[in-house]
Amino acid sequence: MADSEDDEIIDIEGYTESSKESITSEDWERLLTSVKIQKEEVNRLVMNLFVVEGYLEAVEKFERESGTKPEVESASIAGRLAVVKAIRSGDLEVAVEKLKVLNPEILKENFVLNQQRLIEIIRLGTTDEALEFAQKELKPFGEQNRVFLEELEKTLMLLGYEDLSTSSCPMTLRELLTNSQRLKTAAEVEAAILISQTGEKYPKLEHLLKMLNWTQNQLDEELEYPRMTVLPTGQVTVINSSE
Repeated sequence: MADSEDDEIIDIEGYTESSKESITSEDWERLLTSVKIQKEEVNRLVMNLFVVEGYLEAVEKFERESGTKPEVESASIAGRLAVVKAIRSGDLEVAVEKLKVLNPEILKENFVLNQQRLIEIIRLGTTDEALEFAQKELKPFGEQNRVFLEELEKTLMLLGYEDLSTSSCPMTLRELLTNSQRLKTAAEVEAAILISQTGEKYPKLEHLLKMLNWTQNQLDEELEYPRMTVLPTGQVTVINSSE
C-alpha cells in the first residue's frame, strides 16, 4: 500500500513538471524580432546613462555622432560633478557656491548637506561659528523632523572634545569626520541634483535591467524559455524542440 502511494506521488510530480509550457529558442527569437525598437529610443537610453553617470566627454561625443540631445546641458553636468568633487574633498564652501548657481533649493532642503557643512566647521575648531551655523541653518530641520534633531545633537557633541582623533571621542562621533561620511553626503547631494534635473537618480537602463530580472523570475514559475543568463552579452539558455 505504501509503495503504491509513493508511486502516485511520483506520477503527480512528474505530471506537474511536464505540464510546464515551453518555448523553443527558434520561437523565442521569432518573437523578439517581431518587436520593433526605434534606434532613437536606444540612443536616448545610452545618452541618459552617460548623463547620469557623469561621463561628460561621452555625452558631448555621442551628441555629435548620433544627434541625440542630452536631457541636461553640459554646463549643468559639469556643475554637478564639481559639487560632488568639492564635497568629497571637504571644500563645502565651494560646493555651496556652485549649488547656488545650479540649484539653490537643495541648500534649503537638504539636511545632510548642511550637516556636512557643520561638520567641516567643527573640524576647523571654530566653536562660535559652529553654534551660530547650527542655530541658523540646522535648527529648522530639527524642529520639523526628530531624526534630524537627533543627528544635529549628535554632531554638536563633537564640540565637547578637544582632540577628536583620540579614543576618548566615541567611534560613533569620529565616524562623522571620516572620508566615508563625505562620500555619503556627496552621493546624496548628487542624487538630489539628478532628481531635480532628470526626475530620476539612477540611469533608466538600470531600471530596465531590474524589470528584466523581475520579469524573468515571474516567467520561471510558469514557463521554460531561453532565459537571459549573462546580461552584459545577452547570452541565453538554449531550449530545443521536443519533437
